[in-house]
Amino acid sequence: MEELTKAVKEQSRAIEELAKIVKSHEERLAGVEERLARLENAVRIEELTKIVKSHEDRLAKVEEAIKAFDRRLMALGARWGVESEEAFRNAMRGVVEGILGVATVGKWVYFDKDGVVYGHPSQVEVDVAIRDGTHILIEIKASASSGDALEFSRVGKLYETVTGIKPRLVLVTPFIDDRGLEAARKLGIEVYTSV
Repeated sequence: MEELTKAVKEQSRAIEELAKIVKSHEERLAGVEERLARLENAVRIEELTKIVKSHEDRLAKVEEAIKAFDRRLMALGARWGVESEEAFRNAMRGVVEGILGVATVGKWVYFDKDGVVYGHPSQVEVDVAIRDGTHILIEIKASASSGDALEFSRVGKLYETVTGIKPRLVLVTPFIDDRGLEAARKLGIEVYTSV
């Protein structure tokens, strides 16, 4: 019986040793699992960072393409406005001068050395129709604002100072905002518009 007790004690000690080894392996395995989870998380973050960077690059390209498109669209609009204004000028000149023969139409060009119109020395150009001694300055704009009305008023004052003749001011535009219309009226500018 003593041998059996001794064998049971040895088995118990061996089981305790195995339990310690298993516990140690479990702790080490838990540490490995924790490090593996952190590594997986880091890999996911790295992958997500790459994806975000890729999307940021693509978004920057899209934004640049939109800016380029916007510049082209604005240039096209400006060109259309300039060409429309010039076509209307030519039509007006043809009708008033050539067909009706009621006035002479031309362009007044003057170098404003004192900066009356723009605040600095610059060349000023405006269309002029003269009928029975009345000088009519005509400004044709694709669109007009209160700033345009104020500028045109200063052109009229410069014309009067230079020529000694007070002109009628006529603004022709398909679009003028409310503030521009109000400013034109206050400044004595006749406005012809579709609005």
